Amino acid sequence: MDLQTAPLAPPAFAQRQSFHALGPGFHTELNPSPVPEPHWLARSDDVADLLGFDAAWMAGDEALQVFAGNALLPGSRPLASVYSGHQFGVWAGQLGDGRAILLGETDNGLEVQLKGAGRTPYSRMGDGRAVLRSSIREFLCSEAMHALGIPSTRALALVGSPLPVRREQIETAAVVTRVAPSFIRFGHFEHFAARDMQSELKALADQVIDQHYPECRSASSLQANAYANFLQAVSERTARLLAQWQAQGFCHGVMNTDNMSILGLTIDYGPFQFLDSFDPGHVCNHSDSQGRYAFNRQPQVAYWNLFCLGQALLPLIGDEELTLAALESYKQVFPQAYAAQMLAKLGLPEDAPGTSVDEGRFAHLVNPLLQLLSDNRVDYSIFFTRLTQAVQDLARNQAQNPQVPQQADFEPLRDIILDRAGFDAWALLYSEQLALFTPASAASLMQKSNPRFLLRNHLAETVIRATQEGDFGPLTQLQAVLQTPFDAHPEHADWADFPPDWASSLEISCSS
Repeated sequence: MDLQTAPLAPPAFAQRQSFHALGPGFHTELNPSPVPEPHWLARSDDVADLLGFDAAWMAGDEALQVFAGNALLPGSRPLASVYSGHQFGVWAGQLGDGRAILLGETDNGLEVQLKGAGRTPYSRMGDGRAVLRSSIREFLCSEAMHALGIPSTRALALVGSPLPVRREQIETAAVVTRVAPSFIRFGHFEHFAARDMQSELKALADQVIDQHYPECRSASSLQANAYANFLQAVSERTARLLAQWQAQGFCHGVMNTDNMSILGLTIDYGPFQFLDSFDPGHVCNHSDSQGRYAFNRQPQVAYWNLFCLGQALLPLIGDEELTLAALESYKQVFPQAYAAQMLAKLGLPEDAPGTSVDEGRFAHLVNPLLQLLSDNRVDYSIFFTRLTQAVQDLARNQAQNPQVPQQADFEPLRDIILDRAGFDAWALLYSEQLALFTPASAASLMQKSNPRFLLRNHLAETVIRATQEGDFGPLTQLQAVLQTPFDAHPEHADWADFPPDWASSLEISCSS
């Protein structure tokens, strides 16, 4: 099938294309490789609105052909970018967009990229394709993370095709349309630093700063060094991102430096997982035999990756101590941000008396709880959902009988914890903290902090199996529920229940 410009398509890309402006040393221009018989699997109306794409056009065949990689929008100059990186802690050398092709940039500064659109010069013997199962997971999780308030790349569309793709077995192809202000990664900077291409390194840094971190130009901190302030800003964004991952029990699975966004976004959804039972050492990636990216190691790995970015930026910063000072902000921001996230899950404001990190009291409330959940392998999400319900019930009872002292009913929580004495001791500490606030304010904060619905592996697997059999209903329904994960959705209450026994046998690898 020949590539053609889609006729009369309403959307068009901007004349300004940031990556093209950097020059040919940063990318290779090429068109996506067409797929046969494309068909819609899912679309995000929210992302379409964000891009300014007309809903009627998005539902039509022109859009289908564009997001299958079979046609181009006006103004599109597709490219794949080159980068390098550390993979599983080892320098991997040149990498690049092996199956991602950037279509263009919209007038409001958002980049639109196809994942699974065919081989590029950076495919490293791969086919450049994505399979249906992994594409469903990426589409759903990109939008689910956004709904949770966690910074993420977005997903506009999911297109399927009967094109056969070989992984461990023959599967069918799919293409995900991803959207972000930028897809630049730590590895882009590592690539040019490793090759001592300092003019290219500077051009890249200058463009990212000017476009996404302009405040670094005028910052007086760190000796008014714009590149040091840039590194500090990235460190702080990454710290806040990791705090949200840890608080919601999200495991990324492949935190290589080439999978780290320079904007502090969650990027590259592969063998990810939301925790079921709380196991701090859980490794969600079957390919990670050494457990480098275990759940409890993610914050330290993020710092390690930032250190690699710092090394890459050192020629621009020009001072090793200044570089280390910029990185130091991560160690300050992460614990504070994580504390705020966890306190919110407990219904306690960040500045709650006796719970501030600075006072050292945070550890007396949250750490014992996490240890209790770990020792008893308690379902992480369900624990906080039931805790939220208990505080909501307390708030409602107090509102109805304000003159009568009320106590929270923690029995539904005791039912899922084997060590009941340990839980009772923690519940007493928690109740003392909760008494410092009105139950209504605590319940409101918990409602916004503890989602009922997460993209657990068994839910994704159920949708994948149905879709592979031609039933798209579960995919559409789960997408809708994940758009409002804090709501009750009683018709899908089973999706917020304990995972089935077979879920424990699911294995997700880098090929997923």
